[in-house]
Amino acid sequence: MKTETRELLFDRVAAPAGAPFEALLVVVDGLHLCALDFAGFEQRMHRLLARRYPAYRLVEAANPAGATDRLQAYLEGDIRAVDALPVKTGGTIFQAAAWQALRQIAPGSTATYGEQAARVGRPAAVRAIGAANGQNPIAVVLPCHRVVGANGSLTGYAGGLAAKQWLLRHELAHH
Repeated sequence: MKTETRELLFDRVAAPAGAPFEALLVVVDGLHLCALDFAGFEQRMHRLLARRYPAYRLVEAANPAGATDRLQAYLEGDIRAVDALPVKTGGTIFQAAAWQALRQIAPGSTATYGEQAARVGRPAAVRAIGAANGQNPIAVVLPCHRVVGANGSLTGYAGGLAAKQWLLRHELAHH
């Protein structure tokens, strides 16, 4: 049986001056944001998309489902502009719970991996939370950049620690 190729809508949001990334890459399935990554991390984005869509192609579209405008507003300082964006993550039940728990961390604040694990009802699953965050297909909107080490240190981030630090400072300045 042949798998039908899924068309996903693609757009870019230019980063503001001083950001350590050139742009955000936005992918929408028509109604839901299904991928958001940083320019330069296209290979990661495609790998994560291929897990959910065995056959897909990106079709350039202006402001798909309003996502581009909301992300632009976020980058301009309206850090709540992305809060209500509908997302479709795929992943396991645990991953989906971990990713949704990220939305409970307020902009301008952080939580530890242990606190995130407790939020999903699995306080001993700290390493599993870290692994789930590393596979988060929707950066910024599902804000894994707000998760820090137990001692408050910045730890790994798929978009790079410079992007994580910039996002945290940006949110702190605008919350």
